[in-house]
Amino acid sequence: MASTPTHPGERSTQGKFSKLSTSNRYVARLAAALLSAAGISGCQNINMNSAQLRVIDASPDAGVIDAYQNNSALAYNLGFGTMTSYVPMTPGSYTLAVDKAGTRQTLVASTDTLVAGKQYTEIVGNGLAKMQQAVFLDQSAPAPAGQIAVRLINEATRSGPVDVYLVPMSGRLANTSPIAVNLGFGANSGYITVPEGTYAIDVVPTGKALASSTVTLMSGAQADYASGAVRTVVLIDQETLGAGHAAPTRGVRSIVAADADAQ
Repeated sequence: MASTPTHPGERSTQGKFSKLSTSNRYVARLAAALLSAAGISGCQNINMNSAQLRVIDASPDAGVIDAYQNNSALAYNLGFGTMTSYVPMTPGSYTLAVDKAGTRQTLVASTDTLVAGKQYTEIVGNGLAKMQQAVFLDQSAPAPAGQIAVRLINEATRSGPVDVYLVPMSGRLANTSPIAVNLGFGANSGYITVPEGTYAIDVVPTGKALASSTVTLMSGAQADYASGAVRTVVLIDQETLGAGHAAPTRGVRSIVAADADAQ
């Protein structure tokens, strides 16, 4: 996960910043990347006296960021496509801010209220010139027995509206309908309940039928979703491969975050 201070660093009125060492920042970024790849950010056994907040960096060109609540650090060194685990918070109103890593340069900030016994996801998205953040209330209770619950949030800036499919392990595309349609940038599908099973997440431009010959925006790997699982799937841009790379692709990739599982 991203580096979350045991004793959060304070930003004083003199503008000083409590920094991590270069080596610690590297380790924190590596851990955050591994957390994102594994898709493990669920919160079990929620303390009903506290709120829970995690942060996902979906901005393709903001660079490495630090996340703050009021004057205290939530996480250092979040990179594009990474996320934190849930962080316990005292219920109340907060100024949630994102700074350019290691500086006092605030990139975006908002005021949000966190309620006891609830868990939330803060998504930092859009390009640097129009950077924005939004806080979503997460489902903390497992899905009904034999079912899973999936929420789709589109933070891909270049794809345009998309249709999203959960393709079963059988691969019977002709009988597969999209789980969400016409999902534009910033759109949130809400939680959708489907039978437990093994699925791949496929994404296509809105209105394009999914077939074996379809050129998709994303064709995910098969993954198991056990009974009771609740997942948030955040669609983000594919990374540009470097300065010599061609124009940015419309392709997308996903962050799959665990909201809850059956106990």
